[in-house]
Amino acid sequence: MAKNSETEVKDVEAKVLDLSKSMERMKSLHADRDDVVVELNRSQLSRLELIARDLQQVFEQLPDDNDQFEFALTKGETPRLWIDMSTYVRMGAMPHQYELIKDTRMGRIILATSINKERFGQLVTDYMADKILERERLIEGEWISMSGYQFDSEEKDVAVNSNTVQPKGSHWRSFLWFCIGGIISLSSLFAWIWFGDLPTFLQ
Repeated sequence: MAKNSETEVKDVEAKVLDLSKSMERMKSLHADRDDVVVELNRSQLSRLELIARDLQQVFEQLPDDNDQFEFALTKGETPRLWIDMSTYVRMGAMPHQYELIKDTRMGRIILATSINKERFGQLVTDYMADKILERERLIEGEWISMSGYQFDSEEKDVAVNSNTVQPKGSHWRSFLWFCIGGIISLSSLFAWIWFGDLPTFLQ
């Protein structure tokens, strides 16, 4: 009878939830998970360092006055290799997959992706070349738009049309001369009616 009572007590104790044991078990699971995350983070960082080494010579070829690119490696929760202020390289969901990402106001865009490091390096280089050409076209367009500007004109306010750049005051002067001419013509007409003879310059 005593043995049966001890067995029942042990069975009841075994069924009671033990918080301390649960905490120890969860700590172990978290440690294993952190090891996996840390290892994955290290692996991604190592692969980004490899592509950064390939791209270093590309960044060294940039003109000294070109500051539109940002070559930096960040070691956050998701390692990133920054190309410019809004574009970076990260590792994708698939193993060894590189992704070129651009953050925009409309959301995040994947510009390019590849598991081939050499091909992906060329894709990033093409992106940089396109941005440089876009910047040069913008600068050239601004210069051409100023090619017809009258820098020696004394007038500060100018009115621009499709062909020339003229001071705004020239329109008022033309209108004034038109009015004066009209007044002279009307005066001559009245003189002819009154005196019966046209002035010599109207004959």
